[in-house]
Amino acid sequence: MDFFEQVNHDIKAAMLAHDSVKLAALRGIKKEFLEAKTSKNANGELSDETAIKILQKMVKQRKESAAIFQEQNRADLAENELAEAVHIEAYLPKQLSAEEIEAEVKKIIEQTGAQGMKDMGKVMGSASKALAGKADGKAISEVVKKLLA
Repeated sequence: MDFFEQVNHDIKAAMLAHDSVKLAALRGIKKEFLEAKTSKNANGELSDETAIKILQKMVKQRKESAAIFQEQNRADLAENELAEAVHIEAYLPKQLSAEEIEAEVKKIIEQTGAQGMKDMGKVMGSASKALAGKADGKAISEVVKKLLA
């Protein structure tokens, strides 16, 4: 079962369970997936790689919105955003820990022969491809900067 079918199945389950927060998150996912499937270059297909990128973007958006709501003392809205983010994250592959990211980046630095900050672009390109879906780009960037400095 691909991501799209799984989301459709889970929407039905959330409706039966009367779980409004989960249902809102799943409908948001379905909307994004449908837009991706019907875009010019998609040919009606949604690859797992594209689906993961969409899900990561959605989680990031929810967390950023929650942070803004917290700053504005709107804890009620922030809680809702974070709850939706949790439901969306359930579809993502297990995220790597900071130690695992560091170990992978060290291997990539060794493979590319990077010497310092001037080689950051080369390392980031390889690391982003290797860790796609498994780690946040910001976390990867921080580790790369730390190791190359």
